[in-house]
Amino acid sequence: MSLGLTLPKAELHLHIEGTMEPELVFSLARRNGVALPFETVDDLRRRYVFDDLQSFLDLYYLAMAVLRTAQDFTDLTDAYLAKAREQGVRHAEIFFDPQAHVSRGVPLSEVVSGLTESLRNSKERFGISTRLIACFLRDKGPQEALETWETLQPHLEQIDGIGLDSAEVGHPPQLFKPVFTRARDAGLHVVAHAGEEGPADYVWQAIDVLGVERVDHGIRSVEDGALLKRLADDRTPLTVCPLSNVRLRCVPELSQHPLPRLLDAGVLVTINSDDPSYFGGYVGENFVALQEALDDSVLRQFAADSFRASFLPEEERAALIAEIK
Repeated sequence: MSLGLTLPKAELHLHIEGTMEPELVFSLARRNGVALPFETVDDLRRRYVFDDLQSFLDLYYLAMAVLRTAQDFTDLTDAYLAKAREQGVRHAEIFFDPQAHVSRGVPLSEVVSGLTESLRNSKERFGISTRLIACFLRDKGPQEALETWETLQPHLEQIDGIGLDSAEVGHPPQLFKPVFTRARDAGLHVVAHAGEEGPADYVWQAIDVLGVERVDHGIRSVEDGALLKRLADDRTPLTVCPLSNVRLRCVPELSQHPLPRLLDAGVLVTINSDDPSYFGGYVGENFVALQEALDDSVLRQFAADSFRASFLPEEERAALIAEIK
């Protein structure tokens, strides 16, 4: 089997809603009596061709309508964990979008209880330890993010961090300083999407204004030499998603991905899948896609750095890194 699939690794940039395969979309639609604007599984899958981030998000939120009950979220998460185990994942830090569900009338308690029902014994069932990160939808604005933060209060024991995702351009990270300050003060980890479609300046804002511990995507950092030096000096990890970047046309093709420039600058990079159902590959398949252009030693570095960039305790990190051969 390919090294990219067998290497022990952590996945740090994974939207659980983006793991919903078309077959599960139709299964949950039948269970919940949801009418879909797609005729068949194949019809839905054929629509996975995107012009940009927004064209993906339009379909993403449409398919998400089938998620209604705690059991739906448990089934969704179990399906991801089963797939991730096949991809060599030993630890996963999983994003979910509270606003995308509450806005549809799904109680947050259903969402969180369904996710945590799957995650609470993920290590015993799948060999994967997990963390849960609640993300704010940046296009909904900073005020709604603050309101969502308040609704999360009863669930903070189940949540390890907060993030910032969705449509990036026109929604700079600095707008969300108040809610990130609250989250940091509450002892939560903080991460944010920046520098995917948005400019390198958004990465500066994420690290200097929001105080993030990791930058999700961050590929446009290559446009700013001073930023690359800062990321490298501080060892601020980037959670890069190569196949996603190609599918959303952030880069024309994999051979033109800025990943080698990030590595040459000494930036700590991890490889992830983002929304694998939609983007043609889970995390192991992202590793496989990079294998032709990169030495095996670089793949092992990505795997080790994925654990270094995780929110695991140091002892667990070290034990997992030691498994990389």
